Amino acid sequence: MTIETQADVTGETVPVVVPRTRRPGWRGLLRSGKLRAGLGIVLFFALAGLIGPLFVHDPERVSDDQLFGPSAAHLLGTTNTGQDVFKLLVVSSRGSLTVGLVTGVLATLISIVIGVVGAYVGNRWDEGLSLFSNVFLVLPGLPLVILVTDYLGSRGAAMIAVIIALTSWAGPARVLRAQTMSVRGRDYVDAARVSGEPAWRIIGFEVLPNLLPIIAAQFIFAVLGGILTEAALAFLGLGGSGSWGTMLYFAQNAQALSLGAWWWFVPPGLCIAVLGAGLALINFSLDELINPRLRVPRDKANRPATAGTP
Repeated sequence: MTIETQADVTGETVPVVVPRTRRPGWRGLLRSGKLRAGLGIVLFFALAGLIGPLFVHDPERVSDDQLFGPSAAHLLGTTNTGQDVFKLLVVSSRGSLTVGLVTGVLATLISIVIGVVGAYVGNRWDEGLSLFSNVFLVLPGLPLVILVTDYLGSRGAAMIAVIIALTSWAGPARVLRAQTMSVRGRDYVDAARVSGEPAWRIIGFEVLPNLLPIIAAQFIFAVLGGILTEAALAFLGLGGSGSWGTMLYFAQNAQALSLGAWWWFVPPGLCIAVLGAGLALINFSLDELINPRLRVPRDKANRPATAGTP
């Protein structure tokens, strides 16, 4: 609780005890069911991508079976060349997660440098960087990624992630610029500037901590965008080898849908959808932390409805 002063009927100021309003922070965020579910899904796929290939034999090893459905020998069936779909699914998870993680890190770093630094420095730096981000903002994302990937001719997961990141940072940079311009004029930032602290320290210790929820949400969104974009590229034949999108590409080329081989294309598509749902749940939880209007107080959520209460 806090103590404030208030004038009474005689005009004299008397102390008044005012209860302190609880601000939901990161501890309150961890109580969110959406966040726990999202973290569980993402952690499951992360462990599958990290340690799963260590316990799975070479999926490229062709067996004697030819396009058989799920069985005790092959949990998710086989492809038209006899490859085990379950082994392919586990090994391909590492490629998709690598592209998403690298894309998220690079896109977030670029948006911080251009959005936050440019907005804090201001003047011509802000105008130039803002114009630069506006140019990338109006460019079509997926067609540009297709053209650059086809021109470079690289199919590595790292290079594809870099290309996706270089074409997807403009939107987050604009959001961070707007938030930084509202933060840089606050009292604590002015106090740090008057005390003689360097600009890099003010940005790192005064500005960025107030932008962490937004940066975290943008990072998760960039990871999800990287995974979906890589899957689209791989489905078009422009992606790298060893990802869920590559499995969909080969299934489409072999006409798995026409042959009724649902066990070939449903598992990778379902993994992309479930992982995207997990990342979306985490993003929704961060949105509740950023926007107070999306939060429902725990006492109101648990309070039973009474007659006559609107």
